[in-house]
Amino acid sequence: MAWMSNARSPEAPYEVIRWQGGQLSVLDQTRLPWTVEHVPIQDVAAACEAIATMRVRGAPAIGITAAYALAIEAQRCAGASAAAARAQVERAAAELGATRPTAVNLRWALERVTLATRDAVDGIAVAAVATTTAERIHAEQLEADRRMAAAGVALLDAVPRGSAGSVITHCNTGPLATGGLGTALGVIIEGYRRGLVGHVLVDETRPRLQGARLTSWELQQHGVPHHVIADGAAPGLIPGRNVRAAFVGADRIAANGDTANKVGTFGLALACQYHGVPFYVVAPRSTVDLATPDGAAIPIETRDEDEVLRTIGAERAALAAPGARALNPAFDITPAELITAIVTESGVVRPPFGPALRAAQETPLG
Repeated sequence: MAWMSNARSPEAPYEVIRWQGGQLSVLDQTRLPWTVEHVPIQDVAAACEAIATMRVRGAPAIGITAAYALAIEAQRCAGASAAAARAQVERAAAELGATRPTAVNLRWALERVTLATRDAVDGIAVAAVATTTAERIHAEQLEADRRMAAAGVALLDAVPRGSAGSVITHCNTGPLATGGLGTALGVIIEGYRRGLVGHVLVDETRPRLQGARLTSWELQQHGVPHHVIADGAAPGLIPGRNVRAAFVGADRIAANGDTANKVGTFGLALACQYHGVPFYVVAPRSTVDLATPDGAAIPIETRDEDEVLRTIGAERAALAAPGARALNPAFDITPAELITAIVTESGVVRPPFGPALRAAQETPLG
């Protein structure tokens, strides 16, 4: 497996983000599970297209890809002055940042790379610093994934071996979403390895079917027993399938704990509250946005109506009556009061989330 010379992930049996010798490619998630194919990202335009079309998706993976795209742009400007190279990197960051507004990891990664280049003395130094910073963001995500898996599994560790029940998840939060082990699905996979998870209910996640297409495929790669279910089936299945917990990811966590995640997450949280099932959010600290006070301040991306009205794939067959219109928000907001705990690489954060999240963000990682 050729990840990168200084950051390898033995947990995932497939590459998600390749970075070698200044060359970037990503596993095309729009073609999974039917075709496993990497697409090259040779410039910022290709990176913008890959992010906007969801060839690469998952908040951490988007951030890593964008950071590498800035490194590629900086390398193209290595012969320019420091001021000219920095200006071009900042223009590229603005283009990339406009592709998807909800996932805060994208903005965080772009800002981190651009800020790192501010003191570079020439174009060569700008390129070197941008590349090093992008590689560091990737490496840190791999380590964050491992820490989140360990912290999340501890939430299930009281379950005796041999009595592991089911867990439920929504959308895709495995290696495909982070380039490492994953966030919520990383916890689930590690829980299965330790005998703490026996089975997974996978919400299909309409309209792009990330659960049916991606999470099911990833669980197959890791040998984890699971069933794909229609999103609307979750509330009725939770009590009869021995569901012990829900684990989901996040695209942005506000300062008060309100969480933006793939549309349908809010409904699952309500169902879990009704049935008394713990609802856990698993996300790296880069997803926590202390500058956003609450969920009402999180911008929600609206995507093309055809994602709802037509099937996925080359045929794009109609699902609705001719002339039907659709609303297609990509995310919804789960209020903090429905969340049992938030897991980051700092550990398990419990309510009240305001002070707890701030303290977790400031906790040194040993």
